[in-house]
Amino acid sequence: MSLKIGDKAPDFTLYSSDLKEVSLKDFAGKKVIIHFFPLAFTGVCTTQLCTMRDNFGFYEGLGAQVLGISIDSPFVLAKFKEENAYQFPLLSDFNKEASQAYGAFYDEFKFNLKGVSKRSAFVIDENQKIIYAEVLENAGDLPNFKAIDDIVK
Repeated sequence: MSLKIGDKAPDFTLYSSDLKEVSLKDFAGKKVIIHFFPLAFTGVCTTQLCTMRDNFGFYEGLGAQVLGISIDSPFVLAKFKEENAYQFPLLSDFNKEASQAYGAFYDEFKFNLKGVSKRSAFVIDENQKIIYAEVLENAGDLPNFKAIDDIVK
């Protein structure tokens, strides 16, 4: 099932790289930009999240929350966050429930890896409705950052 504009965003509770539980409902009343990414420490994933890092002041200035989600463990995500100085939470979807709920899921990825998050971007409004959804089939592609910026404004 793929989510579309106007759908209620599926809630989730995941562990952050700080080993704290984070739920989507924690951010009710503000816009949330969710970036799913396949695997920490890979080239395109690093580019995706570094783009968000480099534009963080823009999102923060608008009162929007940025979240990065992958199937990596919280411990891997903690090192990835530290090495790249990400200012936003990285959340572990190790059990793959959020990725599946958002339709951002490869049953089989490269190297015969099973159950990996698809590169995707979602913007959730203050009422927890989806106002932007982009799920990329090709893991080498990046989300449309300009479209995300325009919808968050």
